[in-house]
Amino acid sequence: MAFIDFLALQEGLLLMAAALVGYVGAIAYLAMRRNDAAAFRSALKGAAAPIGMLGAVTTILAVWGELVWQYPGPYLLAYNIYFNDVYTLFGLTLVALAVSMGFSLKLQYAGLFALVAGGITIAYGWNGWQLGLTKEPFDTFLLFGAFGLAGILAFPVTVMTDHFAAHPDGTAFAFAWKTQVRRSLSIQSSARAAQPIVPMSTDGKPDTSRAIRLPFRLPIWVTLSTLAFIVVMGLAAFAALYFLDTTLPAHLATPP
Repeated sequence: MAFIDFLALQEGLLLMAAALVGYVGAIAYLAMRRNDAAAFRSALKGAAAPIGMLGAVTTILAVWGELVWQYPGPYLLAYNIYFNDVYTLFGLTLVALAVSMGFSLKLQYAGLFALVAGGITIAYGWNGWQLGLTKEPFDTFLLFGAFGLAGILAFPVTVMTDHFAAHPDGTAFAFAWKTQVRRSLSIQSSARAAQPIVPMSTDGKPDTSRAIRLPFRLPIWVTLSTLAFIVVMGLAAFAALYFLDTTLPAHLATPP
């Protein structure tokens, strides 16, 4: 089996996947802020096909790279292990995520896969840095670390998105489930997400015809967790772009 150096292509696929997943995360977060379940589901279903295609191509290239033992050159003896082990996990994670999104399945199982894969990726990056693999071992560790951290953060984010998707009636993240009787709005009541306010009628009974439903608000921990995932995904995309920019000229100037 002949060796073909497609490292630049792999880095380009990393960039595309990171940008796409980060963008979908941002769109889904905005839909959650508006408590718009329809827009939330539309964002996930719409991104399933491109994420799935990226995942399939990534997995195929990674498995091919694993089978080419060993890469030529004194500095490439372990690179099919160092790069393609984690690249295979990345591709499989994208495929699992795309299937879950396209068929409206629970995302947390793909998120758990990403969590484990992210931890493995960080371990590979750390060992590669300590062993001095690649010409820029620390920069490579940052690339591995950014994608690994994004995978770890994906698990709690997918658990929260599953919870939101399971409550299309608008009650997701509403902590007070029972109807509260209030004579007037107050600071305490306005802080409750999706909390109905029911005024009293003249006979002393709740007047449900004049019920007021306060604006939906995401809990701060949901916002912080989701934004952290989006930011780290953006950093991973930037790291992939940096490596692509440094790799592409040499590959075009001296093709294999």
